[in-house]
Amino acid sequence: MAETIAAIATALSASGIGIIRISGPESREITSKIYRSKGGKKNIRQVPSHTINYGFIQDGEETIDEVLVMVMDGPRSYTGEDTVEIDCHGGVLAMRKILDTVIKYGARPAQPGEFTKRAFLNGRIDLSQAEAVIDVINAKNEYALKSSVSQLKGNVQKAIREIREAIIYQIAYIESALDDPEHISIDGYGETLYKEVKKQEEKIDRLLLSVKEGKLVKEGIKTVIVGKPNAGKSSLLNTLLGEERAIVTDIAGTTRDILEETILLHGISLRIIDTAGIRDTEDVVEKIGVKKAIDSAKDADLVLFVVDSSIPLDENDREIMELLKDKKTIVILNKADLEQVVTEKELKEITSHPIVSVSAKEEQGIDLMEDQIKELFFQGELAFNDEIYITNARHKAALEEARKSLEMVENSIEMQMPEDFFSIDLMNAYESLGSIIGEAVGEDLVNEIFSKFCTGK
Repeated sequence: MAETIAAIATALSASGIGIIRISGPESREITSKIYRSKGGKKNIRQVPSHTINYGFIQDGEETIDEVLVMVMDGPRSYTGEDTVEIDCHGGVLAMRKILDTVIKYGARPAQPGEFTKRAFLNGRIDLSQAEAVIDVINAKNEYALKSSVSQLKGNVQKAIREIREAIIYQIAYIESALDDPEHISIDGYGETLYKEVKKQEEKIDRLLLSVKEGKLVKEGIKTVIVGKPNAGKSSLLNTLLGEERAIVTDIAGTTRDILEETILLHGISLRIIDTAGIRDTEDVVEKIGVKKAIDSAKDADLVLFVVDSSIPLDENDREIMELLKDKKTIVILNKADLEQVVTEKELKEITSHPIVSVSAKEEQGIDLMEDQIKELFFQGELAFNDEIYITNARHKAALEEARKSLEMVENSIEMQMPEDFFSIDLMNAYESLGSIIGEAVGEDLVNEIFSKFCTGK
């Protein structure tokens, strides 16, 4: 923390601008050795904080680039330390030469995630907010971005702190009563504590209930397209993608292997897998494809079962329906542009899954299918005003651990155990929750988390 670090904070590729970030106690001093204002009169050591200064970066007599230099004194900076950012032209060589010059005059190269790690260590953000930074960077859809920004603003931190404050109050009361039994009575305290523990468990349960939706928001919905050969599975995939990605022919069994693509649907990612047509076959290669299709369907978050409405249902269709009876499924009644032999009414008599009539070829009914997917997973709406979605596996594990500890407090109360037993398990819950926001974590975990960041962030 006593060292001044530097790194390129933008992508190392040709672009409009590049940013070299410097953070630490010598940020201004190092920059003053290489920065020259246009008129040569400004000394970067003396300019006001939070100003942008125009000039040149020089190594001795050599001018490297024309730049803008932003000066931000701590603690009002991203890291909480004195920080300088040099905005230069976005050429790879220019960025590298400026970084090399900064290092030459006293900075050291930053480690991956070290700027954000310093922000955490300096108390600018908690650990959940730090993890949200990389989630913002890696967000693949609109709602993942909104969820990450919500966490970055401190929504998760606020919820966790409220639960911890309630728990630590009870721990303090127990410890005070044990130290001073003459003045603080704990008669009948077990019943009061039991109610409070239940209240905090409910809060944790609400957070844990958001994990499934949070995972879908962050990672996308694993969606598998199944159906018998020539039902129009690959045509549907191509329509959703807006390009001819899968081979489409009139020959049954054209698709032999799985094909995976990602699309954005109303701000949500769908990881779509097109599979081989499911049917009884003696073809060895096709058999392998059919097995892969069945295995993929079993592991899917959502199955799109494509039915050819222009021909009667057969045994293959019924076998697929049986396979999908316990899966989240939408039945896609395809080829609505042709004369229909199979109707929605007929399908409703044999399946409880929602049915959508489409024509993949004519791109009809696709919007209705999209609305149905959103309705299935998010009750038609996803909002991020006050809602908290737990998207981090580490946070989920910590919440589950805290929940178990609170259950143990309940058991101890029911068994009329001594009050110091309550205190032990309450403290375990308190520390488990603290690990989410970084108030009860070891150095190894902190290092592991920030090692996943890119250099410069």
